[in-house]
Amino acid sequence: MTSGTGCVPSAGLLPRPDRELLEPGSEHASAGGQYSFRVLGACCRLFDREELPWPCCRLAWRSKEPSWRRVGRRFVADLAARRCPSYAVELLQPGARPSPSVITLFPVRLSPALQEWWYSRLPASLDPANHQPPQPEDGH
Repeated sequence: MTSGTGCVPSAGLLPRPDRELLEPGSEHASAGGQYSFRVLGACCRLFDREELPWPCCRLAWRSKEPSWRRVGRRFVADLAARRCPSYAVELLQPGARPSPSVITLFPVRLSPALQEWWYSRLPASLDPANHQPPQPEDGH
């Protein structure tokens, strides 16, 4: 059971969730208050092209079926979660062991600068020194 220290009310997971990262090791309540979670770190949700259904069910593709030869990258950014922060977490439920999971905060929209850092396509993002996002401007 969590002690409650570090938990944030469900009304606001962060002071500025669209511009700042959750600190690793911090504990937060879920939006509905059903469970708490401890943040392990930021991550991105990827879509695995190898998990596409096969064979094609030929729905409304307008004569453009997807390539089943899997040409291109296997993992691409998940379009549903690309504008929202995702975190690797440990779910903290009373009476149970912490279980690892990934949580995407869909109600939170990332600022353009933070979204660029999180899901960048630029070669500069591969720099090992780029492990922290740019600092937000102080324009409260």
